Amino acid sequence: MPSFTRERKIDGPVAGIDEVGRGPLAGPVFAAAVILDPARLPRGLDDSKAMTAEAREKAFEKIMERALAVGIACASVEEIDEINILQATMLAMRRATEQLSLAPVMAFVDGNRAPALACPVETIIEGDAKSMSIAAASIVAKVTRDRIMCELDAAHPGYNWARNKGYGTADHLAALDRLGPTAHHRRSFAPIAQLKLRFAS
Repeated sequence: MPSFTRERKIDGPVAGIDEVGRGPLAGPVFAAAVILDPARLPRGLDDSKAMTAEAREKAFEKIMERALAVGIACASVEEIDEINILQATMLAMRRATEQLSLAPVMAFVDGNRAPALACPVETIIEGDAKSMSIAAASIVAKVTRDRIMCELDAAHPGYNWARNKGYGTADHLAALDRLGPTAHHRRSFAPIAQLKLRFAS
């Protein structure tokens, strides 16, 4: 389980930052930045991927209620296609941090790539399993993006986005083969680029 040990070593507010949605074939990439209150740490936080959807929703509400500041942002499908998924992820992280109502003195970022921020950044591989702040950010980003994908699923039935969240699952690929890509598909990703050529011919 992630701990708050790293954060307590820093004199001042620390933002945990994480993203979700780098791998899917459809939908935006989301990032969240969270500054937890050391006096009101939510219980039960974990790497969002290790939690059930119900547990994530409950944790999301706790985080939003108790955190000192939360920033949520995304990079659009158009931006992903224009600047590539890595740069779009960095952009979403930067936007999320800029949404914080409290300026962090340090940011902990999940992974090994650091966005350019106004404060020092420490990257932590598998940080969502080590840092409570990053775990909180991973939950906020995951819940937010999942909700968006459910909304898009209602508007574009057939791709089963409510379940697969835009990832290249067998049912999603079968729907793509049958229905073709939508405006919410990442045209720079190989499976979509290949389909686009086929449906254009």
